[in-house]
Order: sequence, then C-alpha cells, then structure tokens
Amino acid sequence: MEKPILIGITGGTGSGKSSIADAIYSSFSTECIAMIQQDMYYKDQSHLSMEERVKTNYDHPRAFDNDLLISHLETLMKGESIDKPIYDFSCHNRAKETIKVHPRRIIIVEGILVLEDERLRDLLDIKVYVDTDADIRILRRLVRDINERGRTVDSVVTQYLEVVRPMHLQFTEPTKRYADIIVPEGGQNKVAIDILVTKIKDILK
Repeated sequence: MEKPILIGITGGTGSGKSSIADAIYSSFSTECIAMIQQDMYYKDQSHLSMEERVKTNYDHPRAFDNDLLISHLETLMKGESIDKPIYDFSCHNRAKETIKVHPRRIIIVEGILVLEDERLRDLLDIKVYVDTDADIRILRRLVRDINERGRTVDSVVTQYLEVVRPMHLQFTEPTKRYADIIVPEGGQNKVAIDILVTKIKDILK
C-alpha cells in the first residue's frame, strides 16, 4: 500500500472546520478516504467521579490522548486497521464501543489542536487552518451546544468566556503559523474546498 496522504484541518470551535472536513470527505469514495476526529481522542476519565469529569477543560492540549491518536495514525499508515474511540460528552468519558477504521489513501485528521503537537504536525502532508471571526464562532457553538448537547445559554456563554476563548487565544490561534493553507469562513468557502479537493486528486494521480 502506498503511503497515505494525511490532511490536518484545524481552527477554533465553530470555525467550520468540520464542515470543510465533511465536504472533502464526501468528494471521494469511502473506499479511499477515512476521517479521524481529534475530539474522539479525549482522555479516558473512568478513574474520575462525575463531579470531577464535569470540570474537564476540553480546550486544553492536556485533555487529549495524543499518544493514542498518533499511534493510531501510524498504524493506519502501515496499512492496518484501528478501533477509533467514541467520546460520550453526556457522561464526559469514552464510550465502551469503538468504530473500526480501515487504512485508506486519504486520511483527514480534524480538531481544534491538530497543529499544536509537533509530533502530530510532522505526520501531516497538508495542514489547513480555518479562520473564522470570533462572533460567528460563538454563535455556532451556542446553537450546537444547546441543540446537540442539551446545554443552557448561560452555561455556554460562561464556558466560552472563562475557558474556550482564552484557550483558543493561547493554544489554537498560534498554530495558524504552521498551516500550509488558511481558509476564511469555513464551510461557506466553496472555492477553498474545490482547491483542496483538486490538490488531493492531483496527489492521488
């Protein structure tokens, strides 16, 4: 098997990075592309009480099990399958179930801090930073957390001001300098998505 193309897609919460990753993913046959979401690789918290788990700062690099993520990417690059973890935000812990991911020619790695860890950066062939204004990002997060995670407006706003925003400025925003491509406005940027898909197809040839 040829060495797969690893594409890292990052940006702040609500930037539209998932939309770009999904658009690229849907442009190829599932026989040749795989998706790895960094937020499935939050550390296992079985040893903590629910009260302690709730306090987890999910926007800090220490929250991620990058050792496992990197190990899984290296396994896929060797042509072997992995069991990707599933993170259950309702109980702030990994689910017992996993998802089987098979090696593919294109592997997308998507998440807020995929460019923060030098070891992870070094594995990536194409590094994309999705750069979206903060006011749009907080509105998108607000809608997502209320609709998908059962949160209240107050809890989302408080978390954003006390944790998400400072963590973004400290850890996510600075990784922009490592990007090969900076995409404004996320999934709305059809031109950028077309350029990325065309570039990947050229590499595959």
